[in-house]
Amino acid sequence: MTGVEQSDVDSRARARLRADEERLAARTRRGLSLGEAWREFWRHPSPWLIGAVFAAALAARLVVGGWGLWDALVPVAMLAAFPFVEWVIHVCVLHWRPREVAGTRIDPLVARKHREHHADPRDLPLVFIPWPVLLWLLPALTAVAVLAFPRLGLGLTFLTMTAAIGFGYEWTHYLIHSDHRPKTRLYKAVWRNHRLHHYKNEHYWFTVTTSGTADRLLRTHPDPADVPTSPTAKNLHAANPT
Repeated sequence: MTGVEQSDVDSRARARLRADEERLAARTRRGLSLGEAWREFWRHPSPWLIGAVFAAALAARLVVGGWGLWDALVPVAMLAAFPFVEWVIHVCVLHWRPREVAGTRIDPLVARKHREHHADPRDLPLVFIPWPVLLWLLPALTAVAVLAFPRLGLGLTFLTMTAAIGFGYEWTHYLIHSDHRPKTRLYKAVWRNHRLHHYKNEHYWFTVTTSGTADRLLRTHPDPADVPTSPTAKNLHAANPT
């Protein structure tokens, strides 16, 4: 992100912060209810795209039939693996550092949008997976489901579960960045974990939908008291000031 781009993002972030403060004051700081959050969630493209794939995959799976043991094992394995998949994507893709390869700048859209998200975590459209990414990713996952499994039914089980997990990720990530206040112990832990990543230090706490799972095993879940506040949490890959 260039200096001019960063200045523009900072200006928009300050304006949005002022608007947020005014809105919160008008609500007498009651917070956003789950119902209000749910209605706002559906105003964005990502839930509709992922939800449509989930509905179509589930309907096709029910029509195809032919259930087996692997149709139970695959979803369990996917749920167990997802915190680690989420961690790898966050570290290696979303926090991708732009670089030149053979004279070509490699800087994917999803990484650029994630840098903008760090610069202004209150900008809700930036919370969601960019819809242009979903327009190729969802068909690619559908092709994997149809072509890469020994039977179509198992591939559709995979696709249904992938869409369900993706939808859960989008809802959780959106809710953390919304004005909804944590009420349950589990959600408070997830909410705190992700906010530490944004407001304490971007080099730790990479999981979004869980707290202390993959981060703990991969040594990115330190005691916050032992971690310095990063000067680049809102400007990824910028040089640290000396």
